[in-house]
Amino acid sequence: MTDNIVTSAVIIGGGIFGVSTGLQLARRGIGVTIVNDGPPANGASGRSLSWLNSARMRSEAYHRLRMAGIDRYRTLSARFPNANWLRFEGGLTWDADDESNGVDAAYRHEVSLGYDTRHLAAEDIAAATPGVDARAITPQGAIFNPGEGWVDLPTLIGLLLEEFAALGGRLVTDQGAARVVIEGGRAVGAETATGSRFLADAIVLATGPAVPRMAGEAGQAIGDGTPVALLVQTRPLAHSLRAVLNTPRVAIRPAPGNTFSLDADWAADEGVTIRKDGSHEIDEAVVEALLAEASKVMEGNPRLEIASIGVGGKPIPGDGEPVVGAIKAIPGYYVAFSHSGATLGLIVGELLAYEIATSRQHPMLATFRPERFLSQ
Repeated sequence: MTDNIVTSAVIIGGGIFGVSTGLQLARRGIGVTIVNDGPPANGASGRSLSWLNSARMRSEAYHRLRMAGIDRYRTLSARFPNANWLRFEGGLTWDADDESNGVDAAYRHEVSLGYDTRHLAAEDIAAATPGVDARAITPQGAIFNPGEGWVDLPTLIGLLLEEFAALGGRLVTDQGAARVVIEGGRAVGAETATGSRFLADAIVLATGPAVPRMAGEAGQAIGDGTPVALLVQTRPLAHSLRAVLNTPRVAIRPAPGNTFSLDADWAADEGVTIRKDGSHEIDEAVVEALLAEASKVMEGNPRLEIASIGVGGKPIPGDGEPVVGAIKAIPGYYVAFSHSGATLGLIVGELLAYEIATSRQHPMLATFRPERFLSQ
């Protein structure tokens, strides 16, 4: 083994970042083992709104990375044009009717970037995208981004794992929490709660909201802004809504089987209590209020019923920007930690695998490296 040649890798985490990176490495002929505490997609990837977008304002580098991420999904969509788990039918967003409303500024910013965007009044919504109750649109109007879409991450992860297995990749599940093994100042493997050890040339930490804590155990600081998230999945409902909705009180994403995924920051803040042992309690009244808010913005104001509720950390770095690449102080140690995991899922796996396999830094990741937190 040398510092320049990687023939084996262990990835801790069976979400979209871990599985995408593992598959890309396997495609390059590297032997890969993915280790997960439970079944694949049992963490943040299983409770993500999974809106594919680069809407609103962010750094230029982050916008470019997100657009590359969307491009990879379009390539995938061309392979599976009839998939019910990956759709590009637009995104519609509007703000509250108060001084915080930023629709006009966001629209002008998106126009300046060449991002496909339309500023619509309430009466114009039906002609652009179906299934929305126009009475819910605030006077400032809404932004419709026809190039946006959504993905069902558990389905995608399952698809990627099929190819991963065909290429000889190894998936080890239900191992409990794992840790990165560091010997002689170098990351050399992963050890699970069951005592199993998996050694390799490169170790990737892709454990979603647990990344900052786990990196901290090795003395490496990664800024953490992770909040608690709550995602409600509805029972099947025949409805014409096709776009992802982001509104002042609820976000709604169509899902396979005529179901819908719902979330809102206020619902997580008010409806979830985290106990000292790490378990959680959900306020049923808050969940019902979230369902009511969703009904208000959907045409016909349908009655929505709960199928399942997901609760857990939503991975968000402290400065909001992705954290991807090598930890320079510990050779062989790589991390992938970001919000917008769905949008970035395929491109982050591709670029991180490139860096691991070639020992070269990719310019698109230049501003997202872990060491930027050392000076904070």
